[in-house]
Amino acid sequence: MKQLVAFLLEHAVLDFSGDLTIDMIKDFVRDDDSREARALLAKLMQEKGVEEMLVTLADCLQDYLRTGLSDDVMREQIRLYAES
Repeated sequence: MKQLVAFLLEHAVLDFSGDLTIDMIKDFVRDDDSREARALLAKLMQEKGVEEMLVTLADCLQDYLRTGLSDDVMREQIRLYAES
């Protein structure tokens, strides 16, 4: 069982359901004047979409499937993405 669990965790795929658009993200961070929110919006406008962000987040968050995802982990990964 230990090897099976290790295999499944190693090959699990994280995916986001639902459509997410730049306009939706603008609405989500409308009242957030933080540096992180501004950096994220600038990055998304530069890339002209959210697809790259979602793929990158899913890849980076893969490491956290074993330890758990949290608001703090998600926020940190979004911050790192925006600053990359």
